Amino acid sequence: MELNSKKKLHALSLAEKIQVLELLDESKMSQSEVARRFQVSQPQISRICKNKEKLLADWCSGTANRERKRKRESKYSGIDEALLCWYHIARAKAWDVTGPMLLHKAKELADIMGQDFVPSIGWLVRWKRRNNVGFGARHVLAPPFPPEPPPPGLTSQAQPPLSLKDFSPEDIFGCAEVPLLYRAVPGRAAAYDQVQVLLCANSSGTEKRRVLVGGLPTAPRCFFGVSSEALPASYYPDPGIPWSKWLTQFDQDMRQQGRQVALLLAARVVEEMAGLPGFHHVRLLPLSASSTTPSLPGSVVWAFKAHYRHRLLGKLAAVQNEKDGTSLAEAGAGITVLDALHMVAAAWAKVPPQLILSSFIQEGLAPGKMPPFPDKDSEMPPVPRGLSREEFSRFVDLEGKEPGPGVCKEERGTDGEEAGREDGFEPLPTKADALRALGTLRRWFECNGTSPELFEKFYDCEAEVERLCCL
Repeated sequence: MELNSKKKLHALSLAEKIQVLELLDESKMSQSEVARRFQVSQPQISRICKNKEKLLADWCSGTANRERKRKRESKYSGIDEALLCWYHIARAKAWDVTGPMLLHKAKELADIMGQDFVPSIGWLVRWKRRNNVGFGARHVLAPPFPPEPPPPGLTSQAQPPLSLKDFSPEDIFGCAEVPLLYRAVPGRAAAYDQVQVLLCANSSGTEKRRVLVGGLPTAPRCFFGVSSEALPASYYPDPGIPWSKWLTQFDQDMRQQGRQVALLLAARVVEEMAGLPGFHHVRLLPLSASSTTPSLPGSVVWAFKAHYRHRLLGKLAAVQNEKDGTSLAEAGAGITVLDALHMVAAAWAKVPPQLILSSFIQEGLAPGKMPPFPDKDSEMPPVPRGLSREEFSRFVDLEGKEPGPGVCKEERGTDGEEAGREDGFEPLPTKADALRALGTLRRWFECNGTSPELFEKFYDCEAEVERLCCL
């Protein structure tokens, strides 16, 4: 008998590991009994139980190789996942996906991610095994790579006509230009206080584009010293929306992601784009001028405005509480466009993805059946104190009424203290000011019984401010 003989290692495939988990769950067999049945060691069964959730996730994903016995993680996992996502999109569109195409796309994704990576044939073979990828039959219905740029003057309208059926819900976007009286209060609104807000989201509700705000003829003084890159929304200091600039940036973003998307637009906007070169990754789908269907569902726009009005009234109530005797109109006059920019971003973030998805399907702007959705009122902000539901609804729809005369504080000064602040700029806060403000805010939290969850958010903010102060 050979004393140095080693026991042969018996590795189980993913399918066999799932069988092990089923036996342990459905029968009264012990781990040792299951180990003897599959001719493996008991510690191996124990490891399978420990990794139960991960194994079940791989099994349910449908992309894992169920006969593979060992799963070796790739050194470039980010590229792996991005390429797999692109592969599924390409197959959904019935593109002719080939090995050279995958190698080319992997290199392109690596460059975008800033990684020094050159894919090889061996890497591609391992990638296919890891993700259970097989090419199968080929059906060439679309070019594998973006087409060559068209000659100058050729617009996107010269491309073959498309319909929503040519795109997945994640790649169907709708957008709308929304007028917003940014500091109106119930019963009072001025035409000078109106800005234009551009909202854009995909039909599945999983992706919202950065909000853009424009509409005032000059940049307000409140933007003095403010870094535009640090703002949660974009501001354009001109009347109207810069459609050409915005669409060009959208097209560039989709090119970097390797996507072809559809954008629903009003016919008027598409006509304005007629003189521009065509976009290669954003296909414009104009809605008929006689159609009553909006390019972004009305319920989505209403939800955004409801969240904005609710946040605005909350801010005004805090100002009134700080300064006794201040009327709601006086508190509203102190709201700046910069304040509005932050509230616009916060309101857009509050619109739930489920509402966006169901609204697109209900309007017929996306394929699919109506998903189960809770009561609409449960997804809306609560009615502010002092207003009935009907009064709040009229306040949300204030832009549909004729605004009264008024003066935009940030464009025309008044006498006294108001004019003094408009004629000169407030000094920019220093690092010391920021640190003192953090101390004041923390002290206020400590004295007013703040929840631990809010302190956790404060700690994140505190750490970021301290990091910036060290730069």
